[in-house]
Amino acid sequence: MIRSHQVVIFAILLAASLAMGAVLWHLRDRAHKRLLESENTAATQAPEVTPPEPATLEVASDADSSITPRVLGLPLPESPGARARAVLGKLLDLYAAPGSRHPVPGGAGSVSQVFLLPASPTTASPAAASEPAGSPADAAASGDEVAVVDLTGAFVAGHPSGIETETLTVLSICATLNANQPRIKEVRFLVDGKPRSTLAGHVDLTRTYLAGEAAPAAAGSQP
Repeated sequence: MIRSHQVVIFAILLAASLAMGAVLWHLRDRAHKRLLESENTAATQAPEVTPPEPATLEVASDADSSITPRVLGLPLPESPGARARAVLGKLLDLYAAPGSRHPVPGGAGSVSQVFLLPASPTTASPAAASEPAGSPADAAASGDEVAVVDLTGAFVAGHPSGIETETLTVLSICATLNANQPRIKEVRFLVDGKPRSTLAGHVDLTRTYLAGEAAPAAAGSQP
């Protein structure tokens, strides 16, 4: 025979189970509605697009060993290093495109990263080297930067070998960086994060290049 206190306990447990089930059902229904609302909102919101900015690409041509400026509108990130990488990526996309005047495979993915470092006052400008520390020339050079361009091993492995074609690639990269970020005065190169002796057997990648001297007129000579 069931005792009265057992009936009471059973009733209490049953009521608690029903109440818990009702709460769980309510929470599930509310979570489902929130999920639907978020999906609808995501579907109606347009993705944010950075407005294009003018960027100068110094584009090489094998036909006459020239480097010619070409201005394009590009969506560029705010970070200076990321901007430099984006501009170089577009330059290498042009080289990898069909009918390129300087055909080099790889495209934008060939630049792993661009690091911007403060330039040494004694090497950033010839004037700074002849002035004592603390001089106006030294102060003017304090904002100069060194761009360290980290290329991928696949890009280097696929780059055509030859003194002229390698020179054009290096000079066009240096000139493009300086054209878009004039504070970049020097350019150094890494491959997969490590130093490498040459680009494709000829042009030296161990040296530091003066970006301001990588002018179109210099494209026909070895750096």
